[in-house]
Amino acid sequence: MEIIKFKLNDLIELKKPHPCGSKQFKILRIGSDVRIVCQGCGRDMVMDRIKLEKATKTILSTPDESSENQ
Repeated sequence: MEIIKFKLNDLIELKKPHPCGSKQFKILRIGSDVRIVCQGCGRDMVMDRIKLEKATKTILSTPDESSENQ
């Protein structure tokens, strides 16, 4: 299994939708647990990193490092 490199403010798509119907989530905190927020309804939740890696389909967008340094 490949380890996924999550970064703050990444927009990810999960394999299964949230009960509100959205599959897109934004990463707010990274560690052994990862805090994500649903882009459909705004609900935030904490998931184990391993569980999130298995549930992630794709990383949709990553913030540019050049814009973070400004």
